[in-house]
Amino acid sequence: MAMQVETEREPGVASLMSGIVNDAKELIVQQLTLFQVEIKNDIRRMAMALIPIIAGAAIFVVSVLILAAAAALFLSWYFPNLPVWGGFAIVGATIGVTGAILFFIGNNMLSHVNPLPEKAMEGLKENLQWKTKN
Repeated sequence: MAMQVETEREPGVASLMSGIVNDAKELIVQQLTLFQVEIKNDIRRMAMALIPIIAGAAIFVVSVLILAAAAALFLSWYFPNLPVWGGFAIVGATIGVTGAILFFIGNNMLSHVNPLPEKAMEGLKENLQWKTKN
């Protein structure tokens, strides 16, 4: 009796290419989803961090204004020949210069920040390199 051996039918070139294209599409969709999730998480964390920062900044501004007024009045009291407006001018100028220095330091630090999600970008680069090699 002759034995019939069934062999698995090998997929054709067209079905292989179709599978590769579908896999590439799925990979791109997954990368875009990763971008979206990472950006949403970053925005959520930033929003939660901004609430106490804004509240603290508002309280700090009120405190600085009160202390600045007290310092200006103290200067006018300590130096009797100094008019009250002179004390306020000295304190105001000191605070203004300090604020300008801090602004420029912060602006310099901000110029070195990368707003793109790094993990997702690295994954996308790797996938694109793999796609161009194959």
